[in-house]
Amino acid sequence: MSDGPGLGALRPGHLLVANPLLPDPNFDRTVVMVLAYGEEGALGVVLNRPSDTMLAAPLPRWEHLAASPAVVFVGGPVQHQAVICLARALGHPAASTPPLGWSAVLPEVGTLDLDLDPDGLQASFSQVRVFAGYAGWSAGQLEAELGAGAWWILDAQADDPFCDEPDDLWKRVLRRQGGSLALVAAYPNDPMLN
Repeated sequence: MSDGPGLGALRPGHLLVANPLLPDPNFDRTVVMVLAYGEEGALGVVLNRPSDTMLAAPLPRWEHLAASPAVVFVGGPVQHQAVICLARALGHPAASTPPLGWSAVLPEVGTLDLDLDPDGLQASFSQVRVFAGYAGWSAGQLEAELGAGAWWILDAQADDPFCDEPDDLWKRVLRRQGGSLALVAAYPNDPMLN
């Protein structure tokens, strides 16, 4: 199976897509967007784990910018009290001067400082998604998991972090790869039942 870009090419903005045989229930059929990767390890957020908490409960002033579904997402099993916001910028600010408090991960997608006043951001951002917790790997840990075939490294699209049907994201990302990875999207939840 092709796994998209090789390990040496892993960078912020790539997706880590879980192999359905990955035994860790925290990452069962997850799609993780890598936000940081280096010698000290890696950090990302799970894009397809919506919680039952409406964004308006903890952050009512941000609700008008929230992508649907307007809930807080479970970003991963590390530090659930940590909050990370991804925002979709209007235009391509990564090519010019980025908006204050925004750091690009993709040309149109980046992290956004939630201490900013959301009322003045509609001219710069079309969507936000808020994550509680994150996925983290210490030095060498992610490389070992990749070497064991636990993840595929794939290119992200700007719509991925803001999809309105997050439960289907894992299948959708695999299907758009074509070839053998597209076939993995049909892998049953319980292969013993087939």
